[in-house]
Amino acid sequence: MVDNDTYKPRGEVCEKLIDEFLGHLKYERGYSENTTSSYKRDLVHFEKHLKQLHISSVISITRPIVSSFVTALVGMGLYSSSVERHIAAVKSFFAYLVREGQVKINPTSDIRLPKKSKRLPKALTMNEAKTLVESPKSIRDKAIMELLYATGIRASELISLTLNDVNLDVGFIKCFGKGGKERIVPMGAAAISAIREYIDSSRPKIESNIIFLDKNKKQLTRQGLWFIVKKYVRSSGVRASASTHTLRHSFATHLLEKGADLRSVQEMLGHSDISTTQIYTSVSRERLKRIYHSAHPRA
Repeated sequence: MVDNDTYKPRGEVCEKLIDEFLGHLKYERGYSENTTSSYKRDLVHFEKHLKQLHISSVISITRPIVSSFVTALVGMGLYSSSVERHIAAVKSFFAYLVREGQVKINPTSDIRLPKKSKRLPKALTMNEAKTLVESPKSIRDKAIMELLYATGIRASELISLTLNDVNLDVGFIKCFGKGGKERIVPMGAAAISAIREYIDSSRPKIESNIIFLDKNKKQLTRQGLWFIVKKYVRSSGVRASASTHTLRHSFATHLLEKGADLRSVQEMLGHSDISTTQIYTSVSRERLKRIYHSAHPRA
């Protein structure tokens, strides 16, 4: 894993990183095929613009280059909504590149979009989460689902976990988030039991130190994890849009609903800025309002 203070961007080509970003949207964020395709169309336009300027490496992209793309879109006679969508896609792409350590400076950071209402994360109810994590019959998949909900770790963090990162006796995992930042996250008895059973009785006895392996005894991929979660979303009857990221949102929302303090949740999620974590307080308030209006006789 990389350290933000010492890591130097490698100058990866834009085309390769766009593919990785789209995979992140689909397999980690759980975006629909239509949404992912929309991002792809807009970023392909951006990539073509870069090729016209003979630019291939992301570290060569500057603020004026992004501005020239916006100017080109306007010159094509696109509707303002279409231009804004393209800009939003490019901004999301560069935010991802910064988090992944591919670029140090975001050339889109001061390009503003019209302010829109902040979309609240979609969390499962506690009963839905319980139904989902208890649905797997496979010992490995049970351990995966329990761990996702117990710790709120990202898909990329889960598939990178090693045997040395898990302390089942103490009940903690060590994971490396975006930018290689290390954090320690506690886990409950259900996750500890499920992981212990998987390691002791089901995980292949091979030299690899990676915990979660696929049927070929190789490290589980983000795509493989996405298919696992989607399989149990369908079989359990939980809402179809649920993904690994939904379990992360549910982890944070349910902790706050049960009285956890915001700083602790921020630390467990690995958020560098507490404002990112604060959105979950809005989720909790919205749910309380729904409960109140459905139950109070004078609501």
